[in-house]
Amino acid sequence: MQVILLERIGRLGQMGDIVNVKDGYARNFLLPQKKALRATDDNKKVFEGKRAQLEANNLEQKKEAEAVATKLEGKSFVLIRAAGDTGQLYGSVSTRDIASVITAGGFTVDRNQVMLDKPIKALGLTAAKVQLHPEVSANITLNIARSEDEATKQMRGENVSVVKDEALELETFNPDSAFEDGARPVDDE
Repeated sequence: MQVILLERIGRLGQMGDIVNVKDGYARNFLLPQKKALRATDDNKKVFEGKRAQLEANNLEQKKEAEAVATKLEGKSFVLIRAAGDTGQLYGSVSTRDIASVITAGGFTVDRNQVMLDKPIKALGLTAAKVQLHPEVSANITLNIARSEDEATKQMRGENVSVVKDEALELETFNPDSAFEDGARPVDDE
């Protein structure tokens, strides 16, 4: 399906571009979200009539997003989660969790604006990106810990997870000491 983009869409095009997209993507996302119009002759005329207004609105939204991005850039947010001794989380941190922590920190962010490269499943400091506008983003740091104490330790650079060295445990195991009086089982072959 051919559509006219009403705003810049990443990996698709700029405002005013006429692009071919899959029918489902257009029907289920672009058209209901008012991000595009079907590329008919009537809609092309409507778009050209609204183009100046749409560009002005886009510029205003971009300026607001840049103002928020300067305040948000480099901030650190603490998430308290349950985890095992090795630092593995019981579950994972979702974009919804991150958005709620940022919102509690005084910024209005939707979960769709939080960009993660991979799921967060371990304790520690993790970088994340918040896409405030198609052309504006801010980088934040997520401090995932079991408690506030651990969060402050992690900020200082300390490792809070306990990693067991299995090789050391195997070296210290003596099979003769597992049986009383050094008696060993006999194989009946």
